Amino acid sequence: MNPADLLSAMKRTVEQLAAYNEMAKALTSTLELREVLALVMQKVSALLKPRNWSLILQDERSGKLYFEIAVGEGAEALKALQLNPGEGIAGAVFSSGVARLVHDVAGDSSFAPRFDEASAFHTRSLLAVPLVARERVLGVIELVNGPTEPGFTHDDLTALSAIADYAAIAIENARNFRRVQELTITDEHTGCFNARHLRAQLEQEVKRSARFRHPLSLVFLDLDHFKSINDRHGHLVGSATLKEVGDLLISLGRHNLDAVFRYGGDEFAVMLIETDKAGAQVIAQRICEAFRAQRFLREQGLDVALTASVGVASFPEHATTSTDLIRAADFAMYAAKGRGRDGIAVAEAPSAEGTPLEVPYARSGG
Repeated sequence: MNPADLLSAMKRTVEQLAAYNEMAKALTSTLELREVLALVMQKVSALLKPRNWSLILQDERSGKLYFEIAVGEGAEALKALQLNPGEGIAGAVFSSGVARLVHDVAGDSSFAPRFDEASAFHTRSLLAVPLVARERVLGVIELVNGPTEPGFTHDDLTALSAIADYAAIAIENARNFRRVQELTITDEHTGCFNARHLRAQLEQEVKRSARFRHPLSLVFLDLDHFKSINDRHGHLVGSATLKEVGDLLISLGRHNLDAVFRYGGDEFAVMLIETDKAGAQVIAQRICEAFRAQRFLREQGLDVALTASVGVASFPEHATTSTDLIRAADFAMYAAKGRGRDGIAVAEAPSAEGTPLEVPYARSGG
């Protein structure tokens, strides 16, 4: 190696060591997943300079792989795609836990061209390294097309593997921290948020809506004749029903806009951010129709029909505080029950005292 090449190699080694040291300090100083991922993105781009690159993680519910980060030409198209473990080079790296350095993807049978087709990008060379924490693969960092031909080198593989080691530990720590946090705000039976979290979140959203003059709505629902399921089949089956109800409501929500809560017993709430009364009524109708179409407890060998009585209240039309918004939606829900169940009622305007008008219905537990 001539002196110039030796000096260049030494300089790169020093830069990498400094970057690793900086990354280790930064990644151990935060438990926020977004901050961890932003730092990984910064270091990969600065050290390895790929044309395109992505960080692929596994969805813990579905098991599919998705593009948590995608950088470069056509990257936005990739964010809407998912892949199965074993699909493509990245999927193969995820399944095997073994890194891959491919100089020409055209000669690799694992390569999946559908991602190039979606992003209108041409992949030539590729470097993919697994994110492994506690002997479990969390995802893959994939670099596409190096800054110079013929592509990535074994030195790049070594550098990316070191970054992946730091990143995997940080992602695992951030996820564990998030799980601990979720235990305090999640209902253990349904997977929905709990009533305490509803009150806290709603108070924040009411303040935000007042500040920015955005609408906010709350949908309350109570399961009709739910007590008969417990009486006929027992409380274990009743709990399984509540879990299916929670899953149904979560599936109906708009991503990052709606939040589902188990308020207590067989009562649920859906918080609809930036949604006015008319929009909330549409969503409430969708909820009623979904219940009518669903059959519950089929995995238990049963075929149970279940409906819901739904109440709708909106800020600031029906309430100006989070407590009054809950009360307004609650009263509207019981008005729906009083009208014969399996339907929707909208809250009335506040009375002169500033609270929702009482509805002539006594709570009967179903």
